[in-house]
Parts: sequence; structure tokens; C-alpha cells
Amino acid sequence: MLRIGDISIHLINDGDILVDGGGAFGLVPRALWKHILPPDDENLVPMKLTNLLVQVGGKNIVVDTGLGQRLNERGRKIWHLDQSGGGLVGGLARLGLSPADIHLVIDTHLHADHCAGNMTYDAEGKLRPTFPNAEYVVQQREYADAMRPNERTRATYIADNFHPLVESGQMRLLNGDSELATGVWGVVTSGHTPGHMSVRFESGGKHALFTCDLASYAVHFERLGWMTAYDVEPLVTLENKRKWQAWALETDALLIFPHEPQHPVGRLMLDGKIPKIIPVEETHS
Repeated sequence: MLRIGDISIHLINDGDILVDGGGAFGLVPRALWKHILPPDDENLVPMKLTNLLVQVGGKNIVVDTGLGQRLNERGRKIWHLDQSGGGLVGGLARLGLSPADIHLVIDTHLHADHCAGNMTYDAEGKLRPTFPNAEYVVQQREYADAMRPNERTRATYIADNFHPLVESGQMRLLNGDSELATGVWGVVTSGHTPGHMSVRFESGGKHALFTCDLASYAVHFERLGWMTAYDVEPLVTLENKRKWQAWALETDALLIFPHEPQHPVGRLMLDGKIPKIIPVEETHS
């Protein structure tokens, strides 16, 4: 568990997946990244689906919900999904919580690997919210883009993951940076998508940032020019990383990376003039 003043943060792994290295590293030549994250014989590299349980002021807050439990066998094979740890709901159970205990769900963006766990099937096979008593939030721009997908985005923007929540009034649409609980801010970090959010924490003079896909891996945060092929505005991602690098150095913030398979938490330091992530030992609940 991480402590940021009065805020407790638990890392929960919804599952392990494998993705093509070209997707994870975009235009970065394979010769440069293969030593950092060696691919398998099919050029696949690992990703974790890291979600957060945040506790502050008597509230239980979930940040992102992963792929959830609704994929059919074909979908699980496409993602190479391993949920042997029980996924997000299993992780919450290990912490003594049920889905009904969650007060707020923050969707950083609406790509399926970050929000498909918003919804589940009940005993009758009907779609229902996984977290029945929670308010869900996402940026309005993200929702607008997700409801009008194009040829590039329609495979990952799946309306059943979020539209029923908006229709029922359980999902609130945000308009820019928003304090969502005491010391917990959803901050717009465009680039991966125009409405993408990271989550900033500040309490007791300490700071942390769940980068989400501003930097999927730690190395993406270190190196401004490295980003995934999934970013729809890569040059915007680059400039946002420049801004948040400066913030991380100034505040000595803990940084949490959503897909990092080895060291999901670290701090940014300077090695001479070169930014470098120094791992902080932390395990998933």
C-alpha cells in the first residue's frame, strides 16, 4: 500500500495481457526497446492492467476497471488475458471490500482495457453496473469521442462499457480538471486521447500521479519521444509528458504506471541531465 498523507492507494491487477511490441512502442525501433522489455517469438510484450483502490475521507474509490469479466473465449485469446488472480473484483475481496462498497469509479478514458469492467452480467445475463452504489466519472470530451468512434478507434470504444451508465445518470461527465475527493484530482492529459485523464494525489505535502496512458510503461515517462502507437495525438502526449516530468521532479512525486509489468511505481530523478525512473518496490494487492 502507498501512503500519500491521508490518502491510501492499493494497486490491483485486473489481469495480465500480451500485446504486439509495435503497438506498445509505436515508432521506436525494435532494436532500441527489445533490451528493455524483451518480446517473445511472436513479438508480443507483457502488460499489466493496473487499477487502483484509493481510500480517503471514508470513501472507497476505484480508478479504472480493466477488462472485467465479460469477454468471451475468443476475446480472452485475442488479449492473451490471464486473470488467475481474480481480476479487480478479486483484488477488492482480498482487501475486504465488495463492489457494493465502492463510492466512486474514475474512468481515466474509455478504451476497453481501462473500462470494460464498469459493467457485468447479472444471474439472468442482463448487463448491469459492476459497482451498483458508485458514481462513475469520465471527461465529457472522452465520452463524446467514444460515442462517435472512427475506423481507428471503433475496436476499443464499446458503448456497452459506458453508455448505459450515462443513460441511467450513474456516470457524470466532467469538463476539465476536477477535484473528485479530498486531494484526488482528475487532470486532463491529452494525447493518448483528447479527453484522457491522469489522476493526481496531494496530501500532507506529498504527491503522486497515476499516469495512466500518458505513460503506459515507466520508460515512456522517462523518454519524451517514446509513446505507444495507440496515441491519437502523439505530439500532444510529448508536450504533456514534458510538463509532468517537470512537476514530478519539483514535487518528488510517486509515479504509478498502468501497464508496467515489472516496477509499476517509481520516482523520476535526473542522471546528470537525463531523466530516469527509479523503481519503488510495491506489489499488487
